[in-house]
Amino acid sequence: MTPSSDAPSDAPSNALSGTQSDTPSCAQSDAQNDAQNDAPSGTPSDAPSGTPTPDAAAAPRPTGNAMRRALRRARDGVALDAAEAAVLLQARGADLDDLTASAARVRDAGLAAAGRPGVITYSKSVFIPLTRLCRDKCHYCTFATVPGKLRRSGHDMYMSPDEVLDIARRGAALGCKEALITLGDKPEDRWPEARAWLEAHGYDDTISYVRAISIRILEETGLLPHLNPGVMSWADFQRLKPVAPSMGMMLETTATRLWSEPGGPHHGSPDKEPAVRLRVLEDAGRSSVPFTSGLLIGIGETYEERAESLFALRRTARAYHGIQELIIQNFRAKPDTAMRGMPDAELDDLVATVAVARHIMGPSACLQAPPNLVDGEYARLIGAGIDDWGGVSPLTPDHVNPERPWPQIEQLAEQSAAAGFELRERLCVYPEFVRRGEPWLDPRLLPHVRALADPDTGLARPDAEVTGHPWQEPEEVFTAAGRTDLHTTIDTEGRTGDRREDFDHVYGDWDALREAAAPGMLPERIDTDVRAALAQAADDPTRLSDAQALALLHADGPALDALCRIADELRRAVVGEDVTYIVTRNINFTNVCYTGCRFCAFAQRRTDADAYTLSLEQVAERAAQAWEVGAVEVCMQGGIHPDLPGTAYFDIARAVKQRVPGMHVHAFSPMEVVNGATRTGMSVRDWLTAAKEAGLNSIPGTAAEILDDEVRWILTKGKLPTADWIDVITTAHELGIRSSSTMMYGHVDQPRHWLGHLRTLARIQERTGGFTEFVTLPFIHTNAPVYLAGIARPGPTIRDNRAVTAMARLLLHPHITNIQTSWVKLGTEGAAEMLRSGANDLGGTLMEETISRMAGSGYGSYKSVRDLVAVASAAGRPARPRTTLYGEVPAERRRAAAASDGHLPPLLPLLD
Repeated sequence: MTPSSDAPSDAPSNALSGTQSDTPSCAQSDAQNDAQNDAPSGTPSDAPSGTPTPDAAAAPRPTGNAMRRALRRARDGVALDAAEAAVLLQARGADLDDLTASAARVRDAGLAAAGRPGVITYSKSVFIPLTRLCRDKCHYCTFATVPGKLRRSGHDMYMSPDEVLDIARRGAALGCKEALITLGDKPEDRWPEARAWLEAHGYDDTISYVRAISIRILEETGLLPHLNPGVMSWADFQRLKPVAPSMGMMLETTATRLWSEPGGPHHGSPDKEPAVRLRVLEDAGRSSVPFTSGLLIGIGETYEERAESLFALRRTARAYHGIQELIIQNFRAKPDTAMRGMPDAELDDLVATVAVARHIMGPSACLQAPPNLVDGEYARLIGAGIDDWGGVSPLTPDHVNPERPWPQIEQLAEQSAAAGFELRERLCVYPEFVRRGEPWLDPRLLPHVRALADPDTGLARPDAEVTGHPWQEPEEVFTAAGRTDLHTTIDTEGRTGDRREDFDHVYGDWDALREAAAPGMLPERIDTDVRAALAQAADDPTRLSDAQALALLHADGPALDALCRIADELRRAVVGEDVTYIVTRNINFTNVCYTGCRFCAFAQRRTDADAYTLSLEQVAERAAQAWEVGAVEVCMQGGIHPDLPGTAYFDIARAVKQRVPGMHVHAFSPMEVVNGATRTGMSVRDWLTAAKEAGLNSIPGTAAEILDDEVRWILTKGKLPTADWIDVITTAHELGIRSSSTMMYGHVDQPRHWLGHLRTLARIQERTGGFTEFVTLPFIHTNAPVYLAGIARPGPTIRDNRAVTAMARLLLHPHITNIQTSWVKLGTEGAAEMLRSGANDLGGTLMEETISRMAGSGYGSYKSVRDLVAVASAAGRPARPRTTLYGEVPAERRRAAAASDGHLPPLLPLLD
């Protein structure tokens, strides 16, 4: 990636700029659509032409003692804190020489450990400015422009596919291997002309066009896209990950005042809010996307703010191991911008920042400084600890800094050699990620990357032929493989080991996770009067305040007994005495998954001993077996298999319906829905519509865990955020696809999280009416990675289970009337107790159950109808079967279930 290549979309001056949102002041003279209040910021009314203050140059110099102490700690390899880093950023003269010498030693140790001592890298690329429209108004940018100026210069709002492919083909002919796609941030949100162009060409949004053009680049030229579309959501990463091996976005700074205060360089730019940009970095890590980021120095930040920005990048890199490189980019003032009068960042400032970044980020980090912004002072940057020059193009200019041409590659090689380094070409995705493979590289990209990469080093092959390859789904996904009898042998032989072989890195950094989890697990003091809360619950639970509900979720002893009686009385009044159950079969069609859910003991790598994938024939056969023994439903879920095409879910539903037309297909969690939609490039709505046409009847409301991202991002590395879960569920309901709702509790959560979760479900049900029931899912800890790492507690207590069940009945009333308890997680006695605490449903016979059993549940995989009736009897209640939607079961199905009860086919688990 170029310095601009590494400068994501909103990157400043030479950054990986995607948003290049700084627009020229002359834009304000454009016609109506380019009116002053809409024009990108040339000299916006709130932006003085002078320098943003305070800035680093205004800071008092550190004392000699402070500098000597910080330099000594850097030399000794002691971890620096933010205050020491701020001191070292001000090193000059002999102090700067001392600092850079120690930073270079750190860099050299890292290169030796990576197997490429004495190597400095670059990427041979073409720069493709897909659109120069942007919704932001950065005060230093000349990349972004306005529709009127594009029209007058003969350009459309976006580059056409032919224009893009022409550049890419010419680059491929010159041996380039990277297509740096840079653009403004969400231009359609600001410019009607951008929206009109997208609609006229059949794209829902800019991200859709980026995805489509990336596929064409891969297939028709062989270049690897590196994407800088600016601020992206978690869902955007899922859409783009299959088409680009790497992406980027400059953090620039964490100094919020530079965004929030009038006159700041980022004022008026919604995508430059530091909290938003940090969230993007985290979502990239959660999505296992090799990501480039970095700082823009000299835009008015203090040394302390610059140090904090570096530590923020370090925290993200440590937590997710996904930041492939950091760019340290120096501000260069440009004419016709609001910041044209601000001095350029000094070379010493850049050198010191590179050196401090090397000390903070450590030997394994990859650091880049743009070579076209330093007036030939290459040796000083190498001496400060960089190990990469970024993207350099023999064909296209740096469109973010067009006044500063790229150096010739031969010149870079000579300058690097003079400093004792060999210049080697890399790909847009760094060697470490090429060698890691899954989950960092999507299977559809692997052929493209392998065609250009040296398998031993992960660097670019100098002799590689740059030519297009088909971008397509893997073939023969549904070939039976692995331990396909796990659904039975999990009960007889157990699992091979208590954890995956990649336990230490697939879930992120465990130490960072412990630090993140600790504050949220602190118990709360509850002062609310429990007796008053109980009285309110008995009188009208819909009027319980949050404080009262929280007090009841903490109830214990006699207060808990009273709470459960109140909930049970409400259950009796609402749904009567019958305990319902369903004759169903679980079919988990694969357990291969790289999402990184830290609570899940089911997921395996494809090479793990317990990994398996069923064929379509096996899925259909299991459904047919279930029908023979009286089932009315199959519940089908699986891991997020990297080879699974987005249409595979349609094939699964269709296979079951073709074999057993009368079977209700209850399948595919919201995570699977998003996976299917992003892999196909369809919207969630369109994908669900197609799934319904293929035979999907309802979806499980799993993948919810706790609908609070504070907890979610500890429980899982890469699963969908709360907002996306809600979007899938509400969209399904709008399409007439009903769902269950769930909550997994007893891990790193607290009662306040349960309350928020239940309130969220009640609001959704009030709006859509699409939930069939609420299912309590106690956390099974035994083999759960987050427990094995010493972070989660060992599941909920009996008190927790009773309180959650009772409060679910009260807080979801009158919106969700069916409360289900899980015998597979609680056992017979535990389930009976929940039936006395407000629950009215026992779930299903299951016939096979792998997920909880892999986690360590000891309650088996199958309950006969007689067993479930006995559980209800233990609670003093009658039992009756139901359908998925809580309707009456046809007589024929009842007879089939009765005739086969306890005498199941050989492929189903039989428990004594």
